[in-house]
Formats: sequence, C-alpha cells, structure tokens
Amino acid sequence: PKESKEAADRYRGFHYNDLDECIGCGNCSSICQNEAIDMIHLDGYDGKKGDSGLRPRIDNGRCCWCALCVEVCPTGSLSLTKDYLYVSEDPDSFLWVPGKDNPEGKKQVSFFSTEETSLNVFNRVPMPELEGKERVKSFAEVVLGYNEAEARAEASRCISCGLCTEVCPEHMHIPEYINAIASGNDADAVRIIYDNNPLPEMCGKVCTRRCEDVCAIATRGEALAIRWLKRYATETAVTSEITREIVNPEIKEANGKTVGIVGAGPSGLTAAYYLALRGYDVTIYEANAKAGGATMYGIPKYRLPIESLNKQIEYIQSIGVKINFNTKVGKDISFKDIYDKFDAVFMGVGFPDAWSLGIDGEDAEGSMQAFRYLYMINSGDKVDIGDKVVVVGGGNVAIDAARVARRFGADVTILYRRRVQDMPADWEEIEGAEDEGVHIIPQGIPIKVQKDEKGRVKAIEYLKAEMVPDERGGRPKPVAIEGSNTILEATSVMAAIGQMGDYSFLEKEFEETIKIERGRFVVNEKQQTGDPKVFAGGDAVNRTADAISAIADGFRACKAIDEMLSVSPKA
Repeated sequence: PKESKEAADRYRGFHYNDLDECIGCGNCSSICQNEAIDMIHLDGYDGKKGDSGLRPRIDNGRCCWCALCVEVCPTGSLSLTKDYLYVSEDPDSFLWVPGKDNPEGKKQVSFFSTEETSLNVFNRVPMPELEGKERVKSFAEVVLGYNEAEARAEASRCISCGLCTEVCPEHMHIPEYINAIASGNDADAVRIIYDNNPLPEMCGKVCTRRCEDVCAIATRGEALAIRWLKRYATETAVTSEITREIVNPEIKEANGKTVGIVGAGPSGLTAAYYLALRGYDVTIYEANAKAGGATMYGIPKYRLPIESLNKQIEYIQSIGVKINFNTKVGKDISFKDIYDKFDAVFMGVGFPDAWSLGIDGEDAEGSMQAFRYLYMINSGDKVDIGDKVVVVGGGNVAIDAARVARRFGADVTILYRRRVQDMPADWEEIEGAEDEGVHIIPQGIPIKVQKDEKGRVKAIEYLKAEMVPDERGGRPKPVAIEGSNTILEATSVMAAIGQMGDYSFLEKEFEETIKIERGRFVVNEKQQTGDPKVFAGGDAVNRTADAISAIADGFRACKAIDEMLSVSPKA
C-alpha cells in the first residue's frame, strides 16, 4: 500500500517542473548519465516557436538524484522537492512526469538552479566592432568578427537542444556545426554548413537569425551568437578555391536534363548550386552585371563586403553553374523562349520595384526610392543627396539608406509613423544608426514634399501622430493629430515603405497557370506554380522577404525539380 512519508531535512527528492516555463529543449535528458529521463508529448503542450512541445518524464528507478538535470536546465523550470510521496511496489509508479504527476499544494523545493550551480553559458562572448565615429568615415565592415579563441569560447556555450534548427527556414544543422567549431574542427563545420546553404558567409553577416530568437540559453541570458559563428567558420575558407577544396562537393555525372533560372539572387543561386551537384545543366539569366540580387545591390558594403559575396558566387560558378549577365528576361530574351528551351524553370526574380509615398511633391528633384539609392551606390554611381536627408520608413532598407547617407557626410533623419519599438528593422541596425548620428523621429506621418523655385526638394511636411489601440488586438495604430503640421528641412527625401515585384516579363499565355495574388506568385509546398514545369521562390513568393527564406525556397525547389525530372525520384 502507498504510505505517506515525511522527508528528512537534508532529503532531496522528487523532481518538479514548471510545465509552462519548460521549453522542451531536452538538455536534462541529454545530461542524464543513467538514461532516466525521456522527453514525451503531453496533452495541452504543442510544439511552437521556441518550444518543442516535449516535457521530461523521470524514471525514478534509474534516477540517482545527482541534480545535474536541474543544473543544466536553461530556463530554471526544473527543481527537486522535499516531497517524499509514497512507497510502492508497482514499477510503473516510478515513471514520473514532473509538474503533472506531483500532488496538488505547495512544493517544498530542496534544490534549484542558481548562478553558482548552473552552467556558465549565459553570457555571450562580445563581438568587436568599429566605433561609431570611425564607421561613418568609410564603408569598412562594422562587425569585425571573432578570432579563433573567441569563436571556440562562444561555440562552447551551445547545449545542442536543436530548437534553433526547427525554426530556421532552411533547417540548417546548427548544433552540429557549432559543436564542430567548439571542437576546433572548422573544416568540418564548413562542410556541414554547405550541406544545405551555399551562401553561408552572407548569412553569417546579414541573416535575420530567427534561430537566436528561440535559443534555449536566452531564457536566462544571451542567445548563442549563431550567425557570427557561421560567419567565423566560413571566413576560414578565404577564397572560392579553398572553399571548394574544403567542401569537396560530390558532383554527379551529367544527366542530360536542363534547368533555366530567372534571377541570380539567393533563391536562384541556391537552386542552381544544388541542381548542378545533382548533375543538371543549369543556366541563370540575370538582368544585372553581377549576381546576388538584393544582397549585392541592396545591402551596404559595411554590412556585406562585396569580396565576401563574390567569393561565394565564384564557388557556385566553379561547379558548373552558368550565369548570363546583363540579360533581362522579357527584353533580351523572352520567358517563352526559356520555357521552351529547358526541362524546368525556376523564377527567383525578387522585388525590384518600390512603393511611393503617394504624397504631393514626390516628383521633386532629390526625391527618390531608398532601395534605388542603395542600388546606385552599390553600382558605383555618384548620387547628389545634399547635406540634409530625410528617410521615410522603419525597416532595414530605411536604416541602410540612412547609414549610407551618413557616410557621405549628410545630416540624416528617419521619419517613422509608429514608435521606435515598432520599427521592423533589426534592433542592432537601429542601435548602429543611432550610434552613427542618425536622428529618428517617431510618430510622424508625411503629407507633402516641399520644392524650391527650381523644383528641388526643400523640406518635408509631416503631421505628428498619436498611437490608438487596435480594436482587434493588434499593435497600436498611428492616427494623425490635426493641426500638428511640422516642417523638416531636407535636400533629399528617400521613401523606404516597401517593395513590390515586376512580372511584366510573363507573356499572356502564362496568365492562367502562373497565378499572382497580392503581388506574389502562388506556389505549393514544393515551390511549384500552377504550371508543373515552373517553380518560384524568394521575395516574389515569401512574405518574410529575407535571404535565409529565399535560400530555403531555392533548396526546396531544387529537390522538387529533381524529383520531377529524375527517373528514380528522391525521398
């Protein structure tokens, strides 16, 4: 019979787990040397961003109460109690789900994780950067990168829970390459990374790092610097030749099948790389003089140096991918010609056009699109912006344009209609802009670009806004305050409120099969359009509009094209 027992003062007994604080990382299970902890599904706890949905179950017949599981719990949800519950001869009663099978009532905690007892993994190794006053003097890279010792130390913080892999759009093998770095096997890390990402150094510099948002150790400290560790590993391969030597890709024998790709952005380059490895004859048609798409022409070189991007593109070309530069589909070659020539077609055309502000005076000389400004600067063109620049918008394009303008000596102000905390730009970029002297005016709604007598930008007029709660529970909405008109002097105004696609290259005969809804191609889970021969990815499909999502689209399309064209489809 079950008999209640009173615990001794020094007794350290049954586990307790705060099920709502637990994220199911499995670190407790991994550390248990007695194999006493299994991770199981519990009703009411489904997997979500940053939570595997699993919870630990303890086999108290195996447990030795060493409390290692408590010490390595990154959230601190797991503890030991003084609850000495009962004596039983039923072996099933030893299987215990902490937090579910504990009796009701207050728990007498006997051991829990503290700074002294927990793993020393919560503090990130600082990343060296240029000082703000030095940054604006040139386009030198701001983030300087880890050295070997720093990278090893940072990588050693990883607890290999794998939550990062689940949320990464490309499902990169993050714990595996992090552990390789920690072990001093940089070449292994590079090979693991290239298994499903052919542009990793670019991602190591500008990725939106959703992986870090769910890092288990970030629950009580700073997330692992996954992006920067990827950068460290791939920078050890200093040339495209060394990259190829390290990766040593297996290129299958030519299979006689051909694939045409429209656009040499991240999605197109990814599809091309992995298709070429599988033996396909791949040709990319690129409208610009260089490959890379928005990463080449839209990202400032202090964030992504051109040498770094070129190295990765040269490596992709080295395995047999052909790129026809300065070839605009719809002008220099028709889409129909490409469609008829190849066994399959992938479209990675990006979002080359931008939204206008739609206000009076936007046709003034000196009024421009921020994305176009970045394109011209990255192309080596000289752009006269004067000495007072106003950028309208709050995303990364707005921040990039503002910081570039600062490097040309302008006084720069960002005008954003919501609060600073609502800005969609990466918080590191916002802080970087402020460090470099960019002014941010929140809650300002532009209503007019004022011109001088020669038709040039003289000022921008805006209304101050108040934030009103959203009735549907969304973020507060900016509402203009009548009579709050404010004039801000300017020599240039740059609009950075969003971009859109240009699909004019598609002939009318494709209208029925290649559908466009809300400005983007409609595709299935394999990136396939209504025409089974045509696939699409990147910004023209994916609303997240970031490089890693485009890479994931290209990789997914590659597998689908291979499955469609192969005699023996892959799993």
